[in-house]
Amino acid sequence: MIEGVVVDRARFEDVPAIIALLAADPLGAARESPDDPDAYRKAFEDIDSDPNQFLAVARRGERVVGTLQLTFVPGLSRRGSLRAQVEAVRVDEGERGGGLGTALMEWVEREARARGAVLLQLTSDREREDAHRFYERLGHTASHLGFKKRLT
Repeated sequence: MIEGVVVDRARFEDVPAIIALLAADPLGAARESPDDPDAYRKAFEDIDSDPNQFLAVARRGERVVGTLQLTFVPGLSRRGSLRAQVEAVRVDEGERGGGLGTALMEWVEREARARGAVLLQLTSDREREDAHRFYERLGHTASHLGFKKRLT
């Protein structure tokens, strides 16, 4: 990990900082509501109470400088293998370029292996070309085409 930064399970009081990180880019700005952290309360409680979920924050002191959500997905495919899914990886703009994103993804890999996951998967919006290059540099391959359908 980066000196002075610790990865920890998020607490409810971290939610405003997490929302700010999620909203700090053009895609997130259109989806998130940083002025209404109570709207996120149930989602946080659901994530926090589920043993297959880990909402992580990277802290520099008490300041949240990064976040991600790690989900463990049991399944029958791949001979009953456990998969790890990482979502919503964000690094504070002032911390970018210093290795924190790489350190967070290395932490994800260690956690996934420790839980017995055989595959680490993620999705990234097609518009996030810098993120695609970042994940490819870390050894991820764009092996699948993902589909989404809005339900609301």
